Amino acid sequence: MSDYDDTDLVGRLSPEAFHVLRRNGTERPFSSHLNGETRKGNYHCKVCDTALFAHTAKFESGCGWPSFDQEIEEKRVTRIQDTSHGMNRVEIRCAECDSHLGHVFPDGPTKTGTRHCVNGICLNFRPAS
Repeated sequence: MSDYDDTDLVGRLSPEAFHVLRRNGTERPFSSHLNGETRKGNYHCKVCDTALFAHTAKFESGCGWPSFDQEIEEKRVTRIQDTSHGMNRVEIRCAECDSHLGHVFPDGPTKTGTRHCVNGICLNFRPAS
């Protein structure tokens, strides 16, 4: 059994986290404690622990979910065209374990012009030592 087998993850993750990470769900906006996180450190995938986003990429977008203007490394996040719910969006997933993270939009206020809108329930924050 793989470390990322859904059967194993049902026991490791809360029902809400499992729904978002493995069934492409969305957490309620403004519900994540990571929205207000301002310490130095990295944000890791809750399933496989891959470091995905650095604190330096985080910004307040007002959208209700933690937002980042870029990944630590582009190869750590995959992008998939998402036409569900009558919308045309780009879904982002962890490249290591294929867990759903959120969506990326071309409307970020920083020099990258992107806003990675990530479900906080998908992330673990690791403060810098």
